[in-house]
Amino acid sequence: MNILIIGSGGRESAFAYKLSKSPKLNQLFIAPGNAGTSQYGQNVNLKVTDFGGIASFAIENAVDMILVGPEEPLVKGIHDYFLNREDVKHIPVIGPQQKGAQLEGSKDFSKEFMLRHEIPTAAYKSFNKSNLEAGLAYLETQKLPIVLKADGLAAGKGVLICETLEDAKAELKAMIADAKFGDASSVVVIEEFLKGIELSVFVLTDGESYKVLPSAKDYKRIGEGDTGLNTGGMGSISPVPFADETFLSKVEERIIKPTIEGLKKDDIPYKGFIFIGLMNLDGEPYVIEYNVRMGDPETESVLPRIESDLVDLLEGVATGDLGSRNYTVSSKTAVTVVLVSGGYPGDYESGIEINNIENVEDSIVFHAGTKEVDGKVVTAGGRVLAVTTLQDNLFDALQQATADAGRIFFERMYFRKDIGFDLI
Repeated sequence: MNILIIGSGGRESAFAYKLSKSPKLNQLFIAPGNAGTSQYGQNVNLKVTDFGGIASFAIENAVDMILVGPEEPLVKGIHDYFLNREDVKHIPVIGPQQKGAQLEGSKDFSKEFMLRHEIPTAAYKSFNKSNLEAGLAYLETQKLPIVLKADGLAAGKGVLICETLEDAKAELKAMIADAKFGDASSVVVIEEFLKGIELSVFVLTDGESYKVLPSAKDYKRIGEGDTGLNTGGMGSISPVPFADETFLSKVEERIIKPTIEGLKKDDIPYKGFIFIGLMNLDGEPYVIEYNVRMGDPETESVLPRIESDLVDLLEGVATGDLGSRNYTVSSKTAVTVVLVSGGYPGDYESGIEINNIENVEDSIVFHAGTKEVDGKVVTAGGRVLAVTTLQDNLFDALQQATADAGRIFFERMYFRKDIGFDLI
C-alpha cells in the first residue's frame, strides 16, 4: 500500500516508524513531516489543511490510504472533503468525519454526548455572551476550584482551573466577553473539578468493532515534580501501573462501549482513533475529554508496544472488519522523555543545531520540532525530540530513557529527569 500521513510532530514520527515496519507498506509519504520522518518515507511540502493539494498529491502518487495525525484537519472536515469528491472518495481516510470530530472540536458537544449516553463525567453547564450574567451567577453556587473550558480548539490552552470565585468570574468574562481564546471561547463550559490521577486510554474503531490500545499517562508541566507552566507534554509512560485489569474493565464497560454505541445511535460514522482522557477517582473512571486522534507524546509510548502490523489494523478500519484483525500488545514498559527548546513553553529560539542523535542505541528517537538545513538537523519548535525506550519494567525504562535523552545535545536543551518516577 501507498500511505500518506498528515502532520509533522512526534506523533507522526511514531506513526511513520511503526508503518515502515509493515510488509504491507509499499511507499510512505508524510505531509509535511520533519527531519526525522524522512528516514521512514518521503516528506511532502503540504499544509495539513490544504485539502485540495493533499487530494491532488494522493491522485498523482496512487495513495491507497490517508492517516490524519492532528485534530485541525479533522475538525475542518478533511474526511468529508475526500468523500465529497468523486475522484478521491475511494481513498480511505483514517480519522472521523467532521460530525464525529466535534467530540474534540466542541467541548459542549462532547459533554452533551456523554450526558445523553450516560457516560461518567464531571457535572457542567455551558454559557455564551447571551447568558454571561447567568454564568457568573452559576459560579457563585459551585464548589472551588472550578474548571473553565473554551468550547472550541484553543491549541491546548483553553482549559483554566480557577482557585477563587473572583478569578473564575474574571476569567469567564475574559473568555466570553473579551474573546480571550478568539472564537474558541465564544461558548465556555463551566465544569466541576475532579481530583484524582489522570491517564489516557486509546481506542481504534471502524465504527462497529474496536481495539483497546495500551493505556498511557503523560506529563504536562514543564518543571520536575509537576511544577510550572503547562506544555504540550514533557513525557509519557505506557502501561499505567494503577490502571489494572479491574479499572480497565470499568473503562471498557462504562465508557468505551457506550461511546461506540452512542456514536451509532446518534448516526455519527466514525473510523479512526478515539483518545479518552480519564480521571481515576478512587478507582472509578470519569471522562475529562475526548480527542479524535492519538495524543502526543503518548503515541510515542503506545505504538512501540503494539506488536501487530499497524497497516493491517488500519486496513481493517478502512474495510470495516477491524474485529477480525490480529492484535497483540507487548508486556514491556515504554517510557518517553521529551527534549525541548530553552524557554519553552514561552519564547524560544529555533535553528539551533542538534548533535549526537546517532549516539542513542537503546532507545528510539522520534523527531517533533526539527528540520534539515544544509545537511544538518536543527530545532524548529518548542518540543524538539522524543526519546522512547522499551524495557521489561518501569524502573529500567525510566533509567534508560533518561540516560539516552542526556546523550543528545543542543544549546539550551531541557528535559525532565523525573518522568514516571511518581509511579514507582
